[in-house]
Amino acid sequence: MTSLGYFLSCEESTPDELVHQAVRAESAGFERLWISDHFHPWNDQQGQSPFVWSVIGALSQACSLPITTAVTCPIMRIHPAVVAQAAATCAAQLQGRFVLGLGSGEALNEHIIGQHWPPAAIRREMLKEAVDVIRKLFTGKQISHHGRYFTVENARIYTLPTHEIPIYISGFGPRSARLAGRIGDGYQGIMPSRELLSEFQQAGGAGKPSQAGFKVCYAETTEAGVRTAHELWPNDQLPGELAQTLPTPKHFEQAASLVTPSAVQEAVPCGPDPEQYIERIRAFVDAGYDEVYIQQMGSEQDEFFDFWESEIAPRFAA
Repeated sequence: MTSLGYFLSCEESTPDELVHQAVRAESAGFERLWISDHFHPWNDQQGQSPFVWSVIGALSQACSLPITTAVTCPIMRIHPAVVAQAAATCAAQLQGRFVLGLGSGEALNEHIIGQHWPPAAIRREMLKEAVDVIRKLFTGKQISHHGRYFTVENARIYTLPTHEIPIYISGFGPRSARLAGRIGDGYQGIMPSRELLSEFQQAGGAGKPSQAGFKVCYAETTEAGVRTAHELWPNDQLPGELAQTLPTPKHFEQAASLVTPSAVQEAVPCGPDPEQYIERIRAFVDAGYDEVYIQQMGSEQDEFFDFWESEIAPRFAA
């Protein structure tokens, strides 16, 4: 049976707001949490971007839900050895309720250290090597690694959880989905795509868990929801590889100026009608995903959770 979770957006909320949302999500019946890992928001209207590892520490003390990073990039901005230490600490705090979600990242967050942003094929190679480094460090043994992209010397993680730390891999295209099947303990996506899930399963992911998430904008009227979604998240409707290659929030604002409110309304469940939310969830369920995460855009978080409790949760409980 598909499990429903809430997606915490670090691009849009302060640390205290994220903790509040997690607590409300648990009380509203959500069963787990996704949380994004960004250095920048996608645009200045979103307006936030706290350090995710500090937020996860706070969440571990505020609620009892499992948490997955969606997703962390371990190939440039943060060395995989440091990601391994951060993930191990979070997993120890969460006592078996932590999943490390990894992906090949976006220039928006990773180019800040001044290194050349490599093409997708190289980023996938870097991710594969980074996962190998992280898994070695999760053993608790001292390791040294001299690879093509990363060097680790005499490193050992001392604070480890009592449970193994699963590593899920995100994939938005067939090559990434196949890589997830080869090196991941699970798969993460953002589209209700049977095809991508099949690529993952055929490449070695058969029987492994899969997660996916999408955004909504509950509001008192459809028009108000569309207005908020178009103001805050027009970048979600940008085509192709722009999300991986544009370097700054300003560039995303320029590109997203071409996105119309009608395009947002067509793609995003907005407003007070529960049927469109349920229909979108069922699309992911029918595609075969084990976990589905929902993110409410905008400031009406408490109103969304009230709506979820009264209009959505009972339908799935039934």
